Amino acid sequence: MSKNISSAEDTRKAAEQGDAEAQFNLGLMYRSGEGVSQDENEAMTWLIKAADQGYGAAQFYLGVMYHNGDGVKQDYVEAVKWYHKAAEHGHALAQSTLGWMYENGKGVPQSNIEAVKWYSMEAEQGDACSQYALGLRYRQGEGIPRDDVLAVKWFIKAAEQGLTEAQLHLGLMYRSGEGGTQDYAEAIKWFRKAADQEDAEAQFHIGLMYDEGKGVPHNDTEAVKWYRKAVEQKNAKAQNNLAVKYEKGNGIQQYYSEAVKLYRKAADQGEAEAQYNLGVMYHYGNGVPQNYVEAVKWYRKAASQGNAKAQCNLAVMYHKGNGVKEDYAEAAKWYRKAAEQNNTEALGHLKTMSNKGIAAAQFNLGMMSEEGKGVPQNYTEAVKLYSKAAGQGLAQAEFNLGLMYVKGDGFPLDDIEAVKWFRKAAAQGLAEAQLQLGLMYRFGEGVSQDDAEAAKWLLKVAEKGDADAQFNLGVMCMLGEGIPQNHAEAVKWFKKAAESGEANAQYNLGLLYRTGQGVTKDYAEAAKWFLQAAEQGIIRAQINIASIYQKGEGVPNDEEEALKWYREAAEQGNTYAQSILGFMYRTGQGVAKDYAEAAKWYLKAAQRGDVTAQNNLGMMYVSGKGVAKDYTEASAWLLKAAQQGMTSAGNALSMLSQTEPEVSNDETKLLDWYRQSAEKRGHRPDRHGPR
Repeated sequence: MSKNISSAEDTRKAAEQGDAEAQFNLGLMYRSGEGVSQDENEAMTWLIKAADQGYGAAQFYLGVMYHNGDGVKQDYVEAVKWYHKAAEHGHALAQSTLGWMYENGKGVPQSNIEAVKWYSMEAEQGDACSQYALGLRYRQGEGIPRDDVLAVKWFIKAAEQGLTEAQLHLGLMYRSGEGGTQDYAEAIKWFRKAADQEDAEAQFHIGLMYDEGKGVPHNDTEAVKWYRKAVEQKNAKAQNNLAVKYEKGNGIQQYYSEAVKLYRKAADQGEAEAQYNLGVMYHYGNGVPQNYVEAVKWYRKAASQGNAKAQCNLAVMYHKGNGVKEDYAEAAKWYRKAAEQNNTEALGHLKTMSNKGIAAAQFNLGMMSEEGKGVPQNYTEAVKLYSKAAGQGLAQAEFNLGLMYVKGDGFPLDDIEAVKWFRKAAAQGLAEAQLQLGLMYRFGEGVSQDDAEAAKWLLKVAEKGDADAQFNLGVMCMLGEGIPQNHAEAVKWFKKAAESGEANAQYNLGLLYRTGQGVTKDYAEAAKWFLQAAEQGIIRAQINIASIYQKGEGVPNDEEEALKWYREAAEQGNTYAQSILGFMYRTGQGVAKDYAEAAKWYLKAAQRGDVTAQNNLGMMYVSGKGVAKDYTEASAWLLKAAQQGMTSAGNALSMLSQTEPEVSNDETKLLDWYRQSAEKRGHRPDRHGPR
């Protein structure tokens, strides 16, 4: 105990003599109660003394306290202030944390550019993990323009420090030639370094390079050796490639059962190529008894992941009825998917089926021609093929033909013809066609506007679970269009659509919960749905959730979250949000006070005619806050606001005329003065005076 007391006394003496490190340590002692009575206020006093002397550790520590609300009220703005100070003194952890604050918009406006700037500073200090992370950002273009050259630069720095992940990525970039000249020898050099640290993917890639003879002479035995190393770590790609070696007998004795065993291990990990290969083994009975059903099962798994060979083989199975019931529609569908990836075998089969008059093949070839996938885009050919299939009563072809008339692809727009084809497909129960027909009736496109008929068709689709139909039906219930007005019924349909992720339904549901229409008022439920819609970019939802956070309705009051959502709406061009954002920066609500940023957002809103923003921007030019003081600019914006009927703007103009001799209190002279000022600036003045 006496030792602790002595230590505390020594620390205090040094602290009182101005030693920053001692001040910091004394602050920590008061926080923990080590050698002194615990006292948060005294702790803060000494921590701030140390921080004010530029002691980075104390500055960073204060930032962490404010960041986490540890011993002080959580305050991201204050946290950023201290992180900044520490970061500017070269504190590496403060730099990376400040980068995170900018990346996530905590206490500062979100800025990926600023985030990368601070992350780069830590990386420049030699931290391998930061160097690798920065390389990944440049490689993937996360928050910054993609730059493979810079990615390679940072990967090299981290790789030279022995970071396995960086060595692997560097090898991959040299192999592909991204970020510089393709260099297989350099690629294998870095793969070997990573492989020496037991990185399975690097081991696989060394095997692959021996397999392909890139950077090293082709050598099946060496390929097998490296594949086997990666297989020991359960690398799925290596399992597949080693299985191929066993199947073909390359570099190892041919052994079908071992191939099957390895294919299965990789396939069970979701490796599509292995799933396809396992399907082939079952298809032809290599290493396992021939089993078409099992073959279909594995082809389907690989095909669903986009493997073109599997898609083609699955189509063949449906075409011939092997292992599955013969189904030309399914066969044509899978042939199309494979053909869209330039699988010539699949395209040949599909054309043969089409020429034989099989409607499903004609329809799928029509889709390829319309979209230009696997064949040249040709709307005329698409219409011809759809028409052939539709002539045989294929509902999906009828629907697609209707869509082409709506879009005007291949011929002039024709809503009447579109309705004709939608009606044919809808009569066969095709949900997409029923939805389109309902919407055509609702908006009177190609048919007389008829809300009752619209509701009839929309109800059919809504009951099948279609979110678009449910949303539209909810709107009709809310407004009483075609059906009796019923807010409770509107809530029912909006909720169904909202639960399927329909953003506008989520917004409307939030609105009904907030106002208590058709449902008991529930701010927490309103906030939940507004938030989901806001995250999908619905501006009205973003504004509502911002307002809810400001007022603390159903959620804790959170000015910072409010700021975040107003910004989202403002960046989409919403003038109200831009004006509010200007106000928050001007007053320091949820963010550090920033007059320049306030003026920026006021200007955006003012230019789009927002009267409040015009008035506030004018007053900022009067005061010279955030912009250079400029009575001419001030009068211009105040006059615009006054012309829209804002009394305070007119009053400000009147006061301005009393302080500026050339500005008259008389409205006519005031306008003349403004026009003369505008002409000096080369601006064309408004023709109308204040109202």
